[in-house]
Amino acid sequence: MKGLLIGLVVVVLALFLVGGSYVSAKNQMVAYDQGVKAAWSEVDVQLERRADLIPNLVETVKGFTKEESTVFGDIANARAGLLNAQGPEAKIAANGRLDSAFGRLLALSENYPLLRSSDQFMRLQDELAGTENRISVARKRYNDSLQTYNTYVLQFPNSIWAGIAGFHQNNAFFTASPAAQQVPSVKF
Repeated sequence: MKGLLIGLVVVVLALFLVGGSYVSAKNQMVAYDQGVKAAWSEVDVQLERRADLIPNLVETVKGFTKEESTVFGDIANARAGLLNAQGPEAKIAANGRLDSAFGRLLALSENYPLLRSSDQFMRLQDELAGTENRISVARKRYNDSLQTYNTYVLQFPNSIWAGIAGFHQNNAFFTASPAAQQVPSVKF
């Protein structure tokens, strides 16, 4: 009888430890998942801030460059795509399209010296540069948060608990565009 009682205590204790491990791991996964969502929210806020600045910059450039309508159309379409995108993956892709279109707009300023000397254009460009820095910081925080979450979810025994609790690896990282990965050539 004593052996049966000891066996029962060991089983109950083992179940208690396994259950405690599950609850602890699930709570940690929830915390990391919320951290990823909060970091994404910061990225989203900064992307919207940039999207709100772009029309002012476009209007300033339009005043100096009447014949560049395709660039303006591309920016408007890319901005609309970003504002209508749902979820991190779609917003990351839309942001890449906006970066590309917006790069062409900034390249226009090199062809128009009067535009570069405009106080309004320079002020908007400075404000946009500050926003780009904020976006960069927010992207880094988001990627770091996502990496922490993924590492935790994929580690043993958390991977078992994650599968049971419905947590999965999230690969919605911000990555550099293929154009940004090429070394620029400088010619004098």
